This record gives sequence, C-alpha cells and structure tokens, in this order.
Amino acid sequence: MPLPRHLATLLEARSRLPHGRPFTSAEAREHGLTWPQLRALVRERLLAHPLRDVYAMPDLTDDLELRLAMLRLVVPHDCVVTDRTAAWLWGATMALAPHDHLQVPQVSVFAPPGRRLRNGLVASGERRLAPADVVTMGGIQVTTPLRTACDLGRLLHRDQAFAAMDALADLRRFDLDELLLAVERFKGYRGVVQLRTLAPLVRRGSQSPTESILRLRWEEEGLPEPECQVEVEGPEGSYFLDIANRHHCLAAEYDGAEFHGEEQRAYDQDRRGWMATHGAWIIVVVRKVNLFGRHQDVHLLLRGGLERALRRPVLH
Repeated sequence: MPLPRHLATLLEARSRLPHGRPFTSAEAREHGLTWPQLRALVRERLLAHPLRDVYAMPDLTDDLELRLAMLRLVVPHDCVVTDRTAAWLWGATMALAPHDHLQVPQVSVFAPPGRRLRNGLVASGERRLAPADVVTMGGIQVTTPLRTACDLGRLLHRDQAFAAMDALADLRRFDLDELLLAVERFKGYRGVVQLRTLAPLVRRGSQSPTESILRLRWEEEGLPEPECQVEVEGPEGSYFLDIANRHHCLAAEYDGAEFHGEEQRAYDQDRRGWMATHGAWIIVVVRKVNLFGRHQDVHLLLRGGLERALRRPVLH
C-alpha cells in the first residue's frame, strides 16, 4: 500500500538531511528544506527537536556524545553550560523542568562578564564560578554535578530544586557530605537559605521528581526518617515502596496518571493489600491533587498515616 502523498514528500525531504549527527535549521535549509517541512517532520515524529535550533534523527542513541554534539552547535566556546542543561548533559534528566520533554527548552549557559547572548537559542547570564566548578567535556565547558546541584538548589522553585538535587546526587559524582560542605561557600548568594534547608534532606534512590517532592513533604511534616525504594519480600518476589520508615511500617507512594492506569492500579491494590495484611504496613497513597496546588492535603494524609501507625504495636 503506497504511503500518503504528504508523508512520502516528508520522507524524501528528510532523506536529504544528515542521519548520523545533529544539525541546525540553517544546515537543513542549505539542503533545501523549508521551515514548514521541518515543523511537519517534528510533528510527525520523523525528526527530533531536542534543543532550540537543533535537530536530529529520532533513532540516534541519546548518550553523552550526542548531547555534546548538540551543544557544540549552539554554545559559544567561551561560555559555560549551567543549571538544568548541565544536569541534562551529566545524565540527570529528572532535573529537567516539568513537561520539558513536551517542548523545546533553551540552553542555559554562563556568559563571560560583560557579554550576554541575545540569539534566542540560549538563556544566558553572569555567574561567579571558581575553576573547580567547571570541567570540559568534548569541547564543552560545563559546571560540575556538585556546583550544578548547588545552583539548582538555590535558584529553582523549592519543589523542583529538591527534585533536581536528588537527581544529581543519584549520579554518585559527589558525596552527600560534600554537598553539605559546599553549601557554606554560597553565603550571601541568592537562594542560599533554601539551599541550606534542602541540602541535608537530599538522598539517593528517588525514581522520579514526584517521589522526591513527596519525600520533601514527609520531611516537612516531621515524620520519622524516610528511606527511598524500600524493599519488602512478597509472595512471588520483592515489592518496592516509594518511601518508607521500616521501624513504624509506614510508607507513602505517589500514583501518577501516566504510570498508574487500570492494569497497574489492580496490581498496586493486590501488592498493597498483601503488605498491609502480612507485614502490617500502612501505605499512604498520594495523587497529583494531594501533592500539588492550593488545595494539596498531603500533610494531612501523612499525619493520619503516622497516627494509625502509632496506634498499633510495632512488629519489627
């Protein structure tokens, strides 16, 4: 069966583009493609558009080399990649802004003093960086994971800052004690108060930004020390709880719409029912409406869970 005419036309246009590396819109136009064709290729998912003015074939492996090649196309040699773009380059994709996978983010860079980039492709600004804050990878200067964690911990909204710090800590490129020590050098910097409160709470093991934010709510409520991804031996293998305190058999799990459809919901009910019956676990189920927004009530759910846990004997 022949392809629809518009799709065949798009595939012919795409065949003229580089297939083994990323490229810019200017290069695409040199190969005869128009802006409408580029937009259509992206819309049909025949072309990836991961950064402003950067395109690539969707079947290319998303690894460090590809990300460096993308950045080399838009980042001037004397600038330093920072913030969420630095986290993305290091592999901490959970540090990206909410819904960044649905849009084309700008590249965050530090420009040398007195220079600001106004090409619309990057978000630039000035920053005081020590030599130890920057490394060079594949010709790209980028802030270290530790400096990136400190910057995001200072500059993002509290929830997103904490999730980003968790994600960077999970890379295991710095110790949690190093993070606590690094905080002290930012005295007087914007956002340092937030950084000081968040750094001691950072842990490794969160599987998503929402799990980190749920753990932050747990900590803010003053509940007993939580752990990430607590393993519980079930009848046919291991179950894992998002966050939990083993001593009180108290846990909290986030059920997001994306990964908790009808099939997963039935599995979760069976899993949680078994743990409640055989392990005396009290599991607080949290959804988006509980965790975010003006009417969030997660603190009430968590406090209620702890009260139920304290009313019954501790089994182990």
